[in-house]
Amino acid sequence: MKKFFAVLAVSLLAVTTAQAAEFAEVDTDANGMISMEEAVVVMPDLTADAFAAADTDADGSLNADEFAAISE
Repeated sequence: MKKFFAVLAVSLLAVTTAQAAEFAEVDTDANGMISMEEAVVVMPDLTADAFAAADTDADGSLNADEFAAISE
């Protein structure tokens, strides 16, 4: 059972690390936020409405959590 939880923890860490790397690659100006212009490069079918819905704090950009939610 301990081995299962250890494997699960490592897997979750790998997913989180991969998401952070993906976020950093999309955030081309490295300001810690993803603009609509940056997002459509990797999600060409992304609509302004979908972007706005993902932007839960309504600041006009996506933070890491918002980006992770929209890219699932």
